Amino acid sequence: MAVSAIIIILAYLIGSIPSGLIVGKTFYGIDIREHGSGNLGGTNTFRTLGVKAGLTVTLADILKGTLAALLPIMAGADLHPLIPGVIAVIGHMFPIFAGFKGGKAVATSGGVLLAYVWPMFLVILLVFFISLYISKYVSLSSMFAAVAAFIYAIVSGDIPLIIVVSILAFFVIYRHRANIKRIKDKTEPKVKWI
Repeated sequence: MAVSAIIIILAYLIGSIPSGLIVGKTFYGIDIREHGSGNLGGTNTFRTLGVKAGLTVTLADILKGTLAALLPIMAGADLHPLIPGVIAVIGHMFPIFAGFKGGKAVATSGGVLLAYVWPMFLVILLVFFISLYISKYVSLSSMFAAVAAFIYAIVSGDIPLIIVVSILAFFVIYRHRANIKRIKDKTEPKVKWI
C-alpha cells in the first residue's frame, strides 16, 4: 500500500512537469502562457515557439504519461498501470509546478496508452494525422483521436481500459470546449505545415 501511494504521488509530480513552460523559458526566454491560447501543451508551443519546440514539448508530454504508467512495473507493485497513468494526466492538466493551469491532456493520455497497449497508440496517432491532414484543426483531430481510442477500448473488451479511456476521452473533449466554439464560429486557427 505504501509503495502504491508513493507511485501515485510520483505519477502526479511527473505529470505536473510543465514541459512547455520549461522549454519556452529555458531556450527562448518566453512564457508561453502569455502567448497564443495561453495553454502549456504542445499545440500552443508549436504556434508560439515553432516546430522544434512543439515537437520537443509534445514528446516530453507523451513520455510523462508513459513513464507514470510504467512505474508499477518498474517498482514491482501490485497496482494497475492505468491508475498512475490517469493521475499523471490529472497532473498535466492541473500541475502543481505551474499554478494548477496546464495542458489539455492529449499527449499525456496518448503516452499512457503507449505504455499499456501500444497498437492502440498507433491507431489513434493515425486517426489524429488523417483528421489533421483533412481538417487542419489540431483540436478537432485530438477529439477524433479520443473517440477512436474509446471505440478501440470497447472493441478490446478490456474493462479497466474501457473505464480509463472513457475518463481520458472525457478530459480531452471537455478541455476543448472553447475550441469547439471557435470551430463553430470559424475562428479556430488552422495548422499550415500539413
